[in-house]
Amino acid sequence: MKGKEHWTRKGDVKLFLWQKPPAAGAAETGARGPRATILFVHGSSMGSQPTFDLEVPGRPDSSVMEWFAARGFDTWCMDNEGYGRSDKSRPINCDIPNGADDLAAGSSYILQATGAKKLLVYGISSGALKAALFAQRHPERVARLALDAMVWTGEGSPTLEERRKRLPEFRARNRRPIDRAFVRGIFNRDHPGTADEATIEAFASAILALDDSAPTGTYVDMCSRLPLVDPAKLKVPTIVLRGEYDGIASMEDLLKFFALLPHPDKQFAVMEGISHASFQQKNYLSVYHILHSFFSQPEPVYRG
Repeated sequence: MKGKEHWTRKGDVKLFLWQKPPAAGAAETGARGPRATILFVHGSSMGSQPTFDLEVPGRPDSSVMEWFAARGFDTWCMDNEGYGRSDKSRPINCDIPNGADDLAAGSSYILQATGAKKLLVYGISSGALKAALFAQRHPERVARLALDAMVWTGEGSPTLEERRKRLPEFRARNRRPIDRAFVRGIFNRDHPGTADEATIEAFASAILALDDSAPTGTYVDMCSRLPLVDPAKLKVPTIVLRGEYDGIASMEDLLKFFALLPHPDKQFAVMEGISHASFQQKNYLSVYHILHSFFSQPEPVYRG
C-alpha cells in the first residue's frame, strides 16, 4: 500500500508526517465513518515509520498503519523533532513537553489536510506520555486516546530503576547513541522470547537507516520528572494498554492512574505474552484487535 509524505512546521522546526490513507473500497467496521483518522505517536529511541509501518517478510499485517487503512481508517504518524526525518538542528534534548508541542503542530496540519473534526490518538512508551500531554492540552482535537506501555509516577518500574543509573550521562548531552545491540536489548530486558528474531532485526534495520542516535530528553524526563501527566485533566475517552511482561511501569502505578481518569468511557487492557514494543511482538494481532475495538466503538445513545 502506497504512503504519502507530508511536512509541516513548528516555528522554524520542520516536521515529517507519513500518511497511509484508507484502502480503495475498504469497508469501515465501526461506527465512526470511512475516514476516521488515527495519529500514531512513537517512543524514545526510534522514528515513526519503523514503529508503525514496518514490513517484515513472512509476517502478515506487520504494518499497523496498513492493517487499519485496510479497514477504512486514514492513518498518520509523524517524527518528533530530533527523530527520523524531522529537523535535528536545534541544540536541545527534545523532551516530552517538546514532543507534545510537535503533536500540536502535526495535529493541526492533519485536521486541516483531512477535514477531520477530531483524531484517534495512539502513543507508545514515551509517545504515550507525549500523546497524553497533548490530549491534556488539546482535548478538543482528540476523539479517543490509547496509551500503550505508559508510565505515570515510575514507582515500581524495574526499567526506570536501571535507567536512572545513567541519568548523569543523559543529562550531560542532548543525544545518546543507538545501535543494533541496543534495539535487541529492548526485547531482551523484560522477557526474552516475546518477539521473533526476524522482526527484531527488521525493526533494528529500519530504525538505524534513519538514526544512529536519539535525543536524551525523554529518558531524563522519565527518570527524574515524573509524573508529567495529570490523569484528572484527561477528559477524553481513554484506554490504557499494558503488556503482561512490560517493565516500564508497575501494574499498581497504572491502575492508580486509571482510577483517576474522569471520563466514564475508559478501559484498561492487559495484553498477554507481550513485553514493551507491542506492534513488534509475536502477539501483535491481539494488540490490533484491542485497539480496533476501542477506536471503532460507537458513541453512546444515552449518557444520563
